[in-house]
Amino acid sequence: MTLQWAAVATFLYAEIGLILIFCLPFIPPQRWQKIFSFNVWGKIATFWNKAFLTIIILLIVLFLDAVREVRKYSSVHTIEKSSTSRPDAYEHTQMKLFRSQRNLYISGFSLFFWLVLRRLVTLITQLAKELSN
Repeated sequence: MTLQWAAVATFLYAEIGLILIFCLPFIPPQRWQKIFSFNVWGKIATFWNKAFLTIIILLIVLFLDAVREVRKYSSVHTIEKSSTSRPDAYEHTQMKLFRSQRNLYISGFSLFFWLVLRRLVTLITQLAKELSN
């Protein structure tokens, strides 16, 4: 796995961990609101929207690159052309197809969970404000 895909996979694992922590039922929304209202978060909040959009754009580009790779290696013409030149070319093409599909799933789920994570934080904050009123 290349460095960029290892970084995206690590990002995906971190997102899954954060979502699981946010969904723990024994931590009340008021406690999350206290954590979100620290001074550190106030300083980061000015850059949060820019960072969020930058990460979204980066994940979309990686997702589209993975889609392009899957289409490239899954075409019948590519498989037939490579199988006539070398005896092990079919397995090599299938290996590249597997890697490109893996990258597609990693980038797709990472993009999806990034959107879910933002929405989850928004909902927890709104719920804490409603419960305090």
